[in-house]
Amino acid sequence: MNGRTEAARRETDAIARPPLVRELLLVAGLFLVYKFGRQLVTGHTGEAFRNADRVWDLERAVRLPGEGAVQHLLLHGDTLIHLANTYYAIVHFPATAAFLVWTYLRRPAHYVWARRVLAAVTAGALVAHLTFPLAPPRMLAATGLIDTGRVYGPSVYGSPQTDHLSNQFAAMPSLHFGWALMVAIGLIVATRSRWRWLWLLHPLLTLLVIVGTANHYWLDAIVATALLGIALAVIRPQTSSGGTPISLRSPRRTATTAGRGADQLVPSAGDEEAVLVGAGR
Repeated sequence: MNGRTEAARRETDAIARPPLVRELLLVAGLFLVYKFGRQLVTGHTGEAFRNADRVWDLERAVRLPGEGAVQHLLLHGDTLIHLANTYYAIVHFPATAAFLVWTYLRRPAHYVWARRVLAAVTAGALVAHLTFPLAPPRMLAATGLIDTGRVYGPSVYGSPQTDHLSNQFAAMPSLHFGWALMVAIGLIVATRSRWRWLWLLHPLLTLLVIVGTANHYWLDAIVATALLGIALAVIRPQTSSGGTPISLRSPRRTATTAGRGADQLVPSAGDEEAVLVGAGR
């Protein structure tokens, strides 16, 4: 990397990266608003089960695959289903947090975009949870599915009657899947490795886990995907100076882009990433 490009990268990152304390307070605040907001729908048990019957019937009407087929595969061994329950319990938040931390440190302009998209998806999900309470398939007798977390462990939920820390009637849309898909898309956009498409394994595994453990219906993931698609269409990643949006296509190294004018991607021969110049106008 030559000195000019390195200096431009340092200057751009310093300008583009939001204040750390503000971001920590903002992300924590959004999380708390969502957690407390979900509690507003607690107690709508009857409506949640009626909606579950409707969702189950709709899936059968449009001939979606049965969730039971995925659970049957996971139940071939105690180890496999235990791993699935563990993945559901511990990967969701840490993976999203790690993604935000990495983009904040290494791709600050992409971080702002990703944080806005995740906030929009979460806000949309909260509205859906408040207006359409939904019991998960593990609670619906008609599905014939078992609560794998309760039977095999580990489980993140207690009894719905005594669990006051989470709202178990907020299955649609699935933020487990929506966030996982955004993490994969964000990493694909922000990196150049030929292996970056393997990040799609994260939402794929998440989908199999949330369905196989009977915590979500297929439609929960479909609605989450649609919600994320709307957010991505509306919210575009901006340059650090707020100018022309960064392309959602992964940056490429080209000889013709070096040394061009403002707001262009300027890679250097030894660099592993493209950088934005012109932010210090």
